Amino acid sequence: MMETLAGRHVVVTGGAGALGEVVVERLLQAGAFCHVPSHRAGAADITPGDARLRRVGGVDLTDEAAVDRFYDALPGLWGSVHLAGGFAMAPIAESGRADFLHMMETNTLTAWLCCRAAVRVMRRTGEGGRIVNVSARPGIDPRKGARMAAYAASKAAVAALTLALAEELKGERILVNALAPSTLDTKANRRAMPDADPSAWLAPAAAAEAVLQMISPANMEVSGAVLPLYARA
Repeated sequence: MMETLAGRHVVVTGGAGALGEVVVERLLQAGAFCHVPSHRAGAADITPGDARLRRVGGVDLTDEAAVDRFYDALPGLWGSVHLAGGFAMAPIAESGRADFLHMMETNTLTAWLCCRAAVRVMRRTGEGGRIVNVSARPGIDPRKGARMAAYAASKAAVAALTLALAEELKGERILVNALAPSTLDTKANRRAMPDADPSAWLAPAAAAEAVLQMISPANMEVSGAVLPLYARA
């Protein structure tokens, strides 16, 4: 594939995770400069072997000031992909306020703060841009969220955030979309669910291709989409 993102700067939160690593690699293949924030302390670092991959430590994505500092230091910004998040599963009677707030902070607040900062930087450059959030199947099909209501609610909020921002930004050439994947075929999920059939799960590479299509300059109109991405119903 031609380098559709050559010379363009893209943020990928959660870029060290199972899906994030695949997304970052795909964006690098398309020519992008990738900036990956991490909560781990450490100075900014150009990853050996690829000067287009920059990992930045000490960025708490639930801290508004930390997120703003990270985005404000970027040399430019075309796209922001928000993969950072978490998962928790428990019946509601066994969950508490802290569990609910943790899901909302980890999944919804991080996406909201990164969207906010990305829009400010994109407006500064005046070239428009692309934002991609990640909801989940239970976020748009809440009945799939039984026994994980806090997680489903947080991912439903990400879907709502995506639609609201797409409408707000439609006149600024900033397109906002989201994926809503089903269970991903990762090592962690295979360990957590050893009796499940992983052939029914979604390959991270398929999700990465969907991210590339949404963030590509070739996408000139699609905004406000929350794409159901299921391997098998």
